[in-house]
Amino acid sequence: MTFAAFSFNNAISKALAELNYDSPTDIQQQAIPVILKKHDLMARAQTGTGKTAAFALPILQHLIEQNKVDPALRVLVLTPTRELAKQVHKSFTEYSQYTPLQSALAYGGVSAKEQAARIAQGVDILVATPGRLIDHLQSGIVSLDDVQYLVFDEADRMLDMGFKDEIDKILTHLSVKRQTLLFSATFNDEVYKVAKKLLTDAECIEIDAKNTVASEIEQIVYMVDADKKRELTSFLIGSKNWQQVLIFTRTKATADALAKEMCKDGIKAQSIHGDKSQGAREKALADFKTGKVRALVATDVAARGIDINELGYVINYELPHQAEDYIHRIGRTARAGKSGLAVSLLSPSEEWLLEAIEKILDYRLLQQWFPGYEPDLNKVTLDAMNAPKLNKKKARQQALAGKKAGQSKRRLRR
Repeated sequence: MTFAAFSFNNAISKALAELNYDSPTDIQQQAIPVILKKHDLMARAQTGTGKTAAFALPILQHLIEQNKVDPALRVLVLTPTRELAKQVHKSFTEYSQYTPLQSALAYGGVSAKEQAARIAQGVDILVATPGRLIDHLQSGIVSLDDVQYLVFDEADRMLDMGFKDEIDKILTHLSVKRQTLLFSATFNDEVYKVAKKLLTDAECIEIDAKNTVASEIEQIVYMVDADKKRELTSFLIGSKNWQQVLIFTRTKATADALAKEMCKDGIKAQSIHGDKSQGAREKALADFKTGKVRALVATDVAARGIDINELGYVINYELPHQAEDYIHRIGRTARAGKSGLAVSLLSPSEEWLLEAIEKILDYRLLQQWFPGYEPDLNKVTLDAMNAPKLNKKKARQQALAGKKAGQSKRRLRR
């Protein structure tokens, strides 16, 4: 099957030919016909499988068919991070380059005035993060009265508790007569519940078994004492000559500290997280992509926004509190059918996090010892005896509560 089977407008077909798009992926084959028929849709597929094209192309086809002379905001795409917003906007721009359709971005960390000026010129498509969109709505810069298509990209993160209040505010500005599309690599039970309220007579597409990892990703778990993680991380990168490594931590402070210490180890590293200015985030990502920086240390803000086809290595310096984020993290490697390696460093106090990940994966991950960095068994036993009995559900709630407490700061940055 080729893209010609969808009978896209000549302008779209020309753009696809120049981008060397020939055969649609599984998610594109199944989602595009549903969207062209104007059905609401909930679609899940692994990272790196072309989900953006799956919703962007049929939406562009609809807009062209309407043949409107003047731009009018008819498409709203919501993303959880600035980086992902930029990626989605770039895709819309590339696919529509030979059409008169106009698109714009709205995200925090950069001048709101410049975004407002661009939107005021007239746009058909707006890709936005929730916080900055609300700013523009409140200032009267943006009107959603004419929006016909609402897309939640990385819907599991968009619809979790961290964004609930913002999404509820945005929905009050939208007409109930719209086509709503939810796309993500993972869906949890909460998303399914929310989807029932958002979607009307929706179709559901699931390309693979729920919460799966691409078969091209090799997963390794090394048991190591927490105070040896940094040393092992630098040793792995240096001794194996890994040149482009994405490292995930749970907190911004840990990301900054790890990057600083790795530089002392002779590994060029930078950190990227929500407290960094947009300019700093863009520079760090650009340096990483071009090879000026060997390791990029990131919080989960980057799991939904880094798209590098050749990225071969991901290290989970700390496992995430939300098990689904593990899939998004390691999904940054092995994209577009390539192979990749995902290494997780597991300290004894994090075993419950690994159990949660194994539960959603529905299989066990083999725990290994790396020679020279074996955990101190006496220390492990002592830590286990002294460790407070932590209820997993309570710990997860605490993590989410912490994230919610930081929302006021985060809204200012988006």
